[in-house]
Amino acid sequence: MSTQQPAAVVVLAAGEGKRMRSRTPKVLHRIGGRSLVGHALAAAWSLEPQHLVVVVRHQRELVAGHVAEIAPAAVIADQDEVPGTGSAVAAGLRALSGIDGTVVVTYADVPLLSGDTLSALVAAHEAEQAAVTVLTAEVGDPTGYGRVLRDASGAVTGIVEQRDATPAQAAIREINSGIYAFDAKVLTDALSRIGADNDQGEVYLTDVLGIAHADGRRVRAVATTDLWQVEGVNDRVQLATLGAELNRRVLVAHMRGGVTVVDPATTWVDVDVRLAPDVTLLPGTQLHAGTTVSTGATVGPDTTLTGCSVGEGASVVRTHGNGAVIETGASVGPFSYLRPGTVLGPDGKIGAFVETKNTTIGAGAKVPHLTYAGDATIGEGANIGAATIFANYDGVKKHRTVVGAHARVGSDTVLVAPVTLGDGAYTAAGSTVTGDVPAGALAVARSRQHNSEGWVLRRREGTPSARASEAALSEGDTAPE
Repeated sequence: MSTQQPAAVVVLAAGEGKRMRSRTPKVLHRIGGRSLVGHALAAAWSLEPQHLVVVVRHQRELVAGHVAEIAPAAVIADQDEVPGTGSAVAAGLRALSGIDGTVVVTYADVPLLSGDTLSALVAAHEAEQAAVTVLTAEVGDPTGYGRVLRDASGAVTGIVEQRDATPAQAAIREINSGIYAFDAKVLTDALSRIGADNDQGEVYLTDVLGIAHADGRRVRAVATTDLWQVEGVNDRVQLATLGAELNRRVLVAHMRGGVTVVDPATTWVDVDVRLAPDVTLLPGTQLHAGTTVSTGATVGPDTTLTGCSVGEGASVVRTHGNGAVIETGASVGPFSYLRPGTVLGPDGKIGAFVETKNTTIGAGAKVPHLTYAGDATIGEGANIGAATIFANYDGVKKHRTVVGAHARVGSDTVLVAPVTLGDGAYTAAGSTVTGDVPAGALAVARSRQHNSEGWVLRRREGTPSARASEAALSEGDTAPE
């Protein structure tokens, strides 16, 4: 590990990313519940640097605005019109006047790079008192990467970009990741001496290594065998490929921590989801940012939860949830939709084809099926009958319904808010309740039934219904009184 905090980490996020073919800046595309730049910043912050700088240019306002949201302490630096990574790093340094110590440079489109790898890079750099230390990797196909140049003794002498490489240099398989630790003074001096005399007319950061070597300074390399950590995102194919690998790593970590994942191929878990030991995830489960699942809970199959909390021993089956709290021993689903503000109390139940929003359901209360409950408080032990509608919206404002403890709401009831049902109250099936119901009372809010005898024979003559009723009547089969 490093002996001290780096003076700065500079994250390069200025590229256009044309191959993404997207209106969204490349670094704002997401995998694992975070933007690409969000992953880069998480790794950078793990070093606890004295300064963190993000260099922006393309769609500056979008990128800078996002960085300000997720890392408000980061300094935003604007790259000028001069192209190239050297120009970008120079812009980052200009935002930090007079720094001394180690400067780490990394990229916003390398999402699997870990804080541990950066720490190892800084530790090696400082231990050897190097001017520059570069993170490298040996690959089977180095196409597209800069090649690491070494002398006969194995010392790093520089890096050559593929477009500028000779055939012999292009055959080198040790590639430059683009991730470095620099001595700040060496970096500042070398950048002032770099020109743009190359195929692309760019200021290459890689030229710093050659300058440092020519000046007789130490240039070192730290190799990683985990090639995924130096893989960048340039198009949608790479975005999906790295997203899948990141998800695999997340699931492996959870499984080794005691989580059962029945089918990793169909299970997706964001990086900041928290899963306790003895959680079970069934096939088709997606757990997104901010979700926590406690010991003994089972989620899935075919369930998507975002920002939800699932308590110990709870069961959530074929459910879509956003911003909901499901407490200990509760059960949800199948085919339920939990919207923000839903709180299901201990041992409570939300059943099939139920939608809830801004509703608190007390301990042991049940909303078993075919119900919409919005802007409501449902007391402990209450039971909401099938096809109940909490009519919460009058076209202008939302209103709240309160159902007391151990109340019983009959099937096909409409509760027109604002309305309160007292503790232990009942409503008759088919009622439209518009007024408060006292504790222990039965509310009957429906018209009396009237049977019009012979209506089918008179108004539906010749239909199957008429023939059936005529036959029944001829046999003396009449409706019960």
